Amino acid sequence: MKRHILGSLLCVISLCACTLEPDYSRPPSPVAAAWTDAAGVETGASVSGSAAAAESPAPLAADVDWRTFFQDPALQKLIALALENNRDMRVAALKVAQYEAQYRIARSALLPTIDATGAVDNYREIGVTTKESSVTLGETSWEVDFFGRLRSLKHQALEQYLATDASQTSTRISLIATVATDYFQWLTDQSLLEVATATAEADRQTYQVNLQSERIGTASMQDVRQAESEYASVRSSLIADQRAVAQDFNNLVAVIGCPIPDGLLRGDALEASQLPPVNAGVPSDLLTRRPDIVEAEHTLKAANANVGAARAAFFPSIQLTTAAGTSSTALSGLFKAATGAWTFAPTVTLPIFDYGNNRATLDAAKIETQIEVANYEKAIQTAFKEVANALAGRATYVDQVAADREYVSASTHYDDLAQARYRTGTDSFLVLLDAERTLYTARQQLVNDRFAELGNLITLYKALGGGWKA
Repeated sequence: MKRHILGSLLCVISLCACTLEPDYSRPPSPVAAAWTDAAGVETGASVSGSAAAAESPAPLAADVDWRTFFQDPALQKLIALALENNRDMRVAALKVAQYEAQYRIARSALLPTIDATGAVDNYREIGVTTKESSVTLGETSWEVDFFGRLRSLKHQALEQYLATDASQTSTRISLIATVATDYFQWLTDQSLLEVATATAEADRQTYQVNLQSERIGTASMQDVRQAESEYASVRSSLIADQRAVAQDFNNLVAVIGCPIPDGLLRGDALEASQLPPVNAGVPSDLLTRRPDIVEAEHTLKAANANVGAARAAFFPSIQLTTAAGTSSTALSGLFKAATGAWTFAPTVTLPIFDYGNNRATLDAAKIETQIEVANYEKAIQTAFKEVANALAGRATYVDQVAADREYVSASTHYDDLAQARYRTGTDSFLVLLDAERTLYTARQQLVNDRFAELGNLITLYKALGGGWKA
């Protein structure tokens, strides 16, 4: 007899462990198996900042902590403040806690609920008043999950929780990249402001010299007006750069979520800013190193689990309700012998006519799974595009910035020569103006391209899931 009971119990447990969820298999990756360079030629995995670094592979971006990647002390402080005070991060953390609580709710549905109740009833029949007292201990209600509906719902809640957790990580990485980009934008506009200030001062002196020369007859009014026009143009750029610096500061305050400590932003030279090399790995690495792709896959798994719950709705649901306690017409005899009472009430619910509700629910769940497959593939394609574009930029920005430095050097020599030839009367003032404009443009171009190079490295670090595992 005991063997039959044990066998029946094991059978119930084994049935309760089953679900009707479809077997999950990760969809194939809809991207190429290797990265390509700017010319479209397949490249290796290493992305380095110099030839020496290329000899020893750099660490994968996901393993590089943001404090290692961003070594500027001021930037590190800004990122730390943002992680602590940014409202998007706060909301993301609360959503994780919310979905974790919902998972615990779904998990608790698998276990019996046990209550204890006590009651005193007074009722009157044909002139007789009767009083009955009762205490019920261990009133239990339990849905036997034969077909895995509750387990599928628990699995769905777990995957939704894990997806939300991955979303928080994605928010964190994006926030770090945003703070770094805004910081380097501020440094860039500070550098442009310095260039405009120096150029404006030089143009002011040139204008004053030409004005005095015209008064004594050694320069024409045309030279004066040209110098005045150039000075006004640079002053306009100077004012625009001042406005940009103020707006950059406001952007930093907004993304950090609190006031910036006094003296933190020192305005270090943008040219001196450096970011270490990282390894891009291979495209398949993105499947486990990009939190947004991980989030999409967990969402897909949640939809797959929901199909199992929808399938289980076609089968009977069994509810067991039991209670044991004591009852008596006299409170003093409530716990005496022969006052015990118990109930056992199994309930079976079988869907017969639902006018297609269960079928429609299952169809909707299957369609939702197909939608999440498409979203998962789109997440992979978006990640691949972002990394590929950043790698193409990394391969070209180094050469572009090097060319900009040569441009500034050549323009400086041209300006020095034009200044000397103008003072000796060899060349006209137009040649000098052209040299000054060329130098101003070259210095602006170097600053802007240097910012683009740093911004591209930040984008690459973010696109590769930078600092996730670290």
